[in-house]
Amino acid sequence: MDLDGDGIADLISGSWPGELFFFKGRGKGQFDAPIKLKDKNGKTINAGGGLQGNGGDMILVAGDAKYEKDDKGNQVIVYEGERIPIPAGKSAGITGTASAVHAFDWDGDGVIDLLVGDIGGNVYLIRNEGTPKKWAFAKEQKLTAGGKPLVVAGDAGPFVADWDGDGKPDLLVGAGDGSVTLFRNVGTRKEPKLAAGEKLVPAGFAGYGENVPKEPRRGTRAKVCAVDWNGDGRLDLLVGDFATMKPNLPEPTAAQKAEHAKVRKELEEVQKRWSDVYQKLRGPNKVKEKAELEKVEKEMREVSQQMQALRAKLPQESEYHGWVWLFLRKPAEGGRASK
Repeated sequence: MDLDGDGIADLISGSWPGELFFFKGRGKGQFDAPIKLKDKNGKTINAGGGLQGNGGDMILVAGDAKYEKDDKGNQVIVYEGERIPIPAGKSAGITGTASAVHAFDWDGDGVIDLLVGDIGGNVYLIRNEGTPKKWAFAKEQKLTAGGKPLVVAGDAGPFVADWDGDGKPDLLVGAGDGSVTLFRNVGTRKEPKLAAGEKLVPAGFAGYGENVPKEPRRGTRAKVCAVDWNGDGRLDLLVGDFATMKPNLPEPTAAQKAEHAKVRKELEEVQKRWSDVYQKLRGPNKVKEKAELEKVEKEMREVSQQMQALRAKLPQESEYHGWVWLFLRKPAEGGRASK
């Protein structure tokens, strides 16, 4: 993908906070340090992110934000140069949109647009109103399919490809449950219109702790790429995932089992204490007075550290993996490629 039109391939990446990062290519596999992509008005792009509303009892920012203290010692959230105060009695949080981006000339005007998925399963189109050598991204807009908002089962990962071979770009979207959905373009090359989704790959396996398998099994958070893997003229699917597996550990001795049982009992008590402290921070009768709140926050940190230390003494119940699965396309009856 050559975003700046200099004939050298560049990279674009999403991020957990939500901002998009541009890595300018220098050739021979070399890239500049990343910069945050900005829109035509100079604002950092974060589709569906930013300040999530200042009403109710909570202030939430989805993006590359941080906590700081103001000159009076009060906590604020700093986001994109803005200092967002946290009024007394309100809680605050920083989260992310888990953006996943695919760069493609969506409307056939000769410049690269951006399609961005988020953790809620939405897919946004960010049109490029600039030129091949100087981008100018517009405000994001949510895509629709079949006349309804396009939403998959969380963690949307979009990928554009001409799946049905009609010369028009279709949209493939991986989802948080491990599935992959096809949204066919029933419009034109320059004015895409998406039909309702067709499930190409079902949901994967989601399991944690003692319930995870010992053998590889397709997991969740699907990210998809369409390519003719075996050169037969039909697009195939490569699907990346997030999976859990039971680690290959030796059977513990009797003494080790007894020690593990003792640690688990202690951990259970600490977890109960954690729940009580959490209610003081987030429950219906949460603490609001500043001094008491700071005391409870300190207690929460201490309890969390105790939990972490105890868990480190127990054998690992599961381990994380990221597999890539190949789905080869089969020919359908009549000579056309199957779904």
